[in-house]
Amino acid sequence: MSPMKILIYTHSFAPIIGGAERYVVLLGQGLSSHTHSEAGIDVEVTVVTPTPSGNFDDSKLGFRVVRQPKLSTLVALIWKSDVVQLAGPCFLPLLVAWLLRKPIVVEHHGYPPACPNGLLFYEPSKAVCPGYFLARRYDKCLRCNACTEGWLKSVRMLFLTFPRRWLCQHVAVNAPISEHVRLRLKLPRSQVIYYGIPDASAERESRLITPSNVPPPCFAYVGRLVSLKGLPSILEAAKSLQMDGYAFRLKFVGDGPEQPELRRLTEKLDLGKYVEFTGFITGTAAQAAMHDVAAVLMPSVWEETAGLAAIEQMMRGRLVIASDIGGLGEVVGDCGLLFPAGNAKALAQCMMRVLDNPEIIAQYGAAARRRAVGLFSQQRMVKEHVDLYRRLAGLPDPGHESRCRP
Repeated sequence: MSPMKILIYTHSFAPIIGGAERYVVLLGQGLSSHTHSEAGIDVEVTVVTPTPSGNFDDSKLGFRVVRQPKLSTLVALIWKSDVVQLAGPCFLPLLVAWLLRKPIVVEHHGYPPACPNGLLFYEPSKAVCPGYFLARRYDKCLRCNACTEGWLKSVRMLFLTFPRRWLCQHVAVNAPISEHVRLRLKLPRSQVIYYGIPDASAERESRLITPSNVPPPCFAYVGRLVSLKGLPSILEAAKSLQMDGYAFRLKFVGDGPEQPELRRLTEKLDLGKYVEFTGFITGTAAQAAMHDVAAVLMPSVWEETAGLAAIEQMMRGRLVIASDIGGLGEVVGDCGLLFPAGNAKALAQCMMRVLDNPEIIAQYGAAARRRAVGLFSQQRMVKEHVDLYRRLAGLPDPGHESRCRP
């Protein structure tokens, strides 16, 4: 049997670093790494992206990558594919694949079919949007985006949302990355497929047995330093701990436009001796920075669609303290500590609970890992995609055939 040809289109890809970019890499590698004998098929993967390679070596990925294709090339690639998978509702390939009547799977890691800016975060009030586009309050959408993009671009963003949503309503399958996203988008033929990542058990065991896990406990934020992440609340919570006489340390692992303001706030609150900014680090440097971290803080003030960073830390057996908002609260569940988004006092209480009861670090960490292994493994994610592709390509279920074989 000839391999099933899967085209994965992503607007943003390596060397850019982010959750959606990592999802495409892990999915592509998982699909390409072995013959899916349990599904009775081989899979041939091609990732298409307008992102230039820079100095990135595509050959190490293990699957074919086509960058910055001409329209004619894109059309030809889509035409030759059995199933088209889009990482987000990218308009041009979505339209081309629909015109060519290809089975389309749209992975939704944001809200573009229900919000012109894709964030469901209202400006200038910086509050979670109740869903003005779906409620046909288009004046609200225009005002929101005009605050940051200007009126002309705001109008363009609004008008493009209509055909984007219509196309998503007519694809074979919409694949939101959390139940929360499914409920917010309200699209037909939706099937939730959670992100999946490789197991990190070896790194976890190394971290737990090291003697460097000693007081004072260290909390860390890991990721981009941007306003949507609610990072000032970490410093406000830290100030409460300081005033109550707690010993602790705090790290910001990452970089972003909010770093200067966070440094200023750190000095203003007299937290300099407690706080460390590592900047952007990867590989062994990032592992070393996280080696003594007892709990990871994720105080987002927008509705995170899933929280890949939370999944990664849970897989490593770390306690996650997170805003109970969007897909982030869904991912963490009862295997971490949750608090109302934007509530620095509640965050401080969660951190105090850890400092007062250090034994819960290991207890929650173990529970978080069990949840991550069960729900967020790369193997599970790849299998769910393979099963979906097989169904859309009209291939028989090998399990059904074996059961029916005399």
